[in-house]
Amino acid sequence: MNNDVILCAIETSCDETSVAFVRKGNELLSQVTQSQIQAHQTYKGVMPELASRLHIQVISLVIEEALHQSKLTWNEVAAIAFTVGPGLVGSLHIGALAAKTLAYALNKPLIAVNHLAGHIHANAFVSSLSYPCLALVVSGGHTELVMMQGPLDFTIVAQTQDDAIGEAFDKVGRLLHLDYPAGPNIDKLAQQGEVSYPLPHLKLDSSSFSYSGIKSHFNNLIHNANQKQEIIHVENMCASFQSVAISQLISRLDQAIQTHQPKHVIVAGGVSANTYLRQECETLLKQYPQIRLSIPPLQYCTDNAAMIGAAAYHYYEAGLFADLSVKVNPGLRLTSEIKV
Repeated sequence: MNNDVILCAIETSCDETSVAFVRKGNELLSQVTQSQIQAHQTYKGVMPELASRLHIQVISLVIEEALHQSKLTWNEVAAIAFTVGPGLVGSLHIGALAAKTLAYALNKPLIAVNHLAGHIHANAFVSSLSYPCLALVVSGGHTELVMMQGPLDFTIVAQTQDDAIGEAFDKVGRLLHLDYPAGPNIDKLAQQGEVSYPLPHLKLDSSSFSYSGIKSHFNNLIHNANQKQEIIHVENMCASFQSVAISQLISRLDQAIQTHQPKHVIVAGGVSANTYLRQECETLLKQYPQIRLSIPPLQYCTDNAAMIGAAAYHYYEAGLFADLSVKVNPGLRLTSEIKV
């Protein structure tokens, strides 16, 4: 492997405009991220058209500033990587256009990276991955368990049948009139409350997650409480929801560990920032002292370009390059047949 490979990575899959320069897939030289959270808070969620316009406004400046902070010249950069999907189609297009323009102007190879592979390889900033590896991918759009026999060898062994867990957090947050993004607020409030509201523990097979039923039951709880003019204890509601939602993750993770016998378990995606989830994963893995556990630092949990650079290094080593005709794919799946 070439340990001097430096990649420029661009991430614009949703509402973060992020550019990073990463050496050998695990050394962050610089990263600049422009958040749009404040612009979307009014809507209690991401407005796709607004997100696209905001990416357009800042993408050039973010690239410039990231290069400046890295103290690199473009001659030192081996390739340009970007998120090809999944994500919001308009947002993805802005990052793709920026990356293609750079690759063409600088005569650099282009790497089209799966966003979920990025979340998984964010753990490279903690430690290298050991295989076979089991990844719990939890975010606003995804809830799945992925077995990996190598850096780009992905097999989904469990996935949600309806809502993703992060989506459920956001919907519950809206029902409780919490600020967007709801996840961190529910996490904080749950630590001040106790599990006191009845929510269903679903009986699912080992290959399934489901969150739409929990969300509907939660909605009914609030509706009934309002009809009876009962006081809603928001902290207890957050604790009750979080307990049920995350216990489902831990149960499936335990089953997958027993079935697939990984050497390494990693947690990835925006919901991996959740305090309770991190604690429960650590508690579970104490039962399996032979298995390593990695959870990324908080700055690598949410969408960021560093994780795209980490994954792109493996694409680079495998010679998986894209040409300028590559199209973004908002519904891209995580598969070992990476087509670029």
